[in-house]
Amino acid sequence: MALTLYHDIYRCTGVAEGDSAPEMVLVHGWGLHGVVWDNIMPTLLEKFQVTVIDLPGFGRSPIPGGEYDLNYLTEQVLAVAPENAIWLGWSLGGMIALNASIRFPERVSGLITVATTPKFIADDDWSQALNGDVLSRFRALLLEDWEGTLIRFLALQCKDSTTIKEDVRFLKEIVFFHGHPSSKALRCGLDVLKSVDLLDGLAGVQVPTLYVLGEKDNLVPVGIGRELKKLQPDAKVSVIKGASHVPFISDQEAFLTVIDDFLMEHHFA
Repeated sequence: MALTLYHDIYRCTGVAEGDSAPEMVLVHGWGLHGVVWDNIMPTLLEKFQVTVIDLPGFGRSPIPGGEYDLNYLTEQVLAVAPENAIWLGWSLGGMIALNASIRFPERVSGLITVATTPKFIADDDWSQALNGDVLSRFRALLLEDWEGTLIRFLALQCKDSTTIKEDVRFLKEIVFFHGHPSSKALRCGLDVLKSVDLLDGLAGVQVPTLYVLGEKDNLVPVGIGRELKKLQPDAKVSVIKGASHVPFISDQEAFLTVIDDFLMEHHFA
């Protein structure tokens, strides 16, 4: 029996009955689920019909028995996504959106990634990234105490934000809203972050692209913006001042302004 991801489809509130609105897909990051987008949903729904997806093993989505890698995640999201849509992905979700735009360009009309990198782990060729030892330690701790490790990872995402206490509180409130995530999804999700390298594919991305970065992100260094522009000159990079890894939570107004400016520039809204 085929796995079908849980997803909600929300009708646009800003169009008359019977009229159509552009499609948007939201893809969350590691350890969480679609509820993480709730604070910005009312604004997005003023102009778009939005599909919110729970990744395999997170939220209300089942976990597969076989392979769990970036291509698998991308194909599962594509199976429930609209035929053509703007993709908005955060962190791991942004990697999935980026991979979709590289492998299935006919399905992606616009690409917005938030706190996302095409290569999460640093090496000699890609210095603007996380030290691999940090992620390896998290994975080891995950096997000993998955719940405590997940909470620590959520706190790391909010570190150095001017609203860190409120951000951590919100994430803690929602993380188990739909029950516990699958241990396999947590473990394999970290493996995806560790192994993915989409650098060679950036030059082939043809759709309008926006990379949103947080100035104080401790997981995706803000300096990545310069490297992204070298690899994808037509892409737009926006840095939200004072924001950490979750700018759509900590800096909602600034985040929505950046998004809206990009969508208006490319006539999506």
